Amino acid sequence: MAAATVFLMSIPVSFFAMTQLQFVWSQATNAGRGIIMILAVFSVFAWYMMVSKALQMSRAKKLNLYFESEYNGQKNVLGIFDRRLQVDGCPMFAVYQEGCMELDTRLKGASGQARKQFITLKGMEHIKRTLEGAVARESLKLEAGLILLAIAVSGAPFLGLLGTVWGVMDTFAQVGQAGKADLPTMAPGVSAALITTVAGLLVAIPSMFAYNWLVHTLRVRTVELDNFAQSLVSKMETEYLKEE
Repeated sequence: MAAATVFLMSIPVSFFAMTQLQFVWSQATNAGRGIIMILAVFSVFAWYMMVSKALQMSRAKKLNLYFESEYNGQKNVLGIFDRRLQVDGCPMFAVYQEGCMELDTRLKGASGQARKQFITLKGMEHIKRTLEGAVARESLKLEAGLILLAIAVSGAPFLGLLGTVWGVMDTFAQVGQAGKADLPTMAPGVSAALITTVAGLLVAIPSMFAYNWLVHTLRVRTVELDNFAQSLVSKMETEYLKEE
């Protein structure tokens, strides 16, 4: 009953807010309307990027946990590689796969026959560089698209401010032409000018929170990849590095 009452009370409020927005939109200049439309496009792309990157980060976390459990359960560092297991979209698996491919190549040598028992220290250095490159590439994949949110955070408020300044300037020009500065003359133009700032903030604020969360999550995933690469190198050295 209480929920129904609140819903019924919210209907007039929503209708009143919609009426106000329609009035403000009718009073806005062409420049202000254009800026609002640009901000609307910004908002669509920003929300798409927020949702897609959040899903990508969540999927990467789940797949990393799945692969790590498989990796920790194997006896030999090449166990998963030899089983030809595939975990598409898993950053940790991509790093493991590249490292194992390089190790397998070093063990087989130029002949490509049976694996040798050990590799040299120089060969292990090549594997380390391969793993570092793999970690960097996977981090860049996770980071791709975040620049759009950064642009929305920094650019949307300035676009909104531009629309506001333009609208206020146009309002004062109309007041000067009318020769009077009363409230009925100025209020519609000023309110229409301020709506662009509101639109800019509505784009920037959610983008800012999402960007900060995604950057933090990206940092966590990158540290996980670095730690895994170091663990993988240590295991490879233990099993295959030839002691001089």
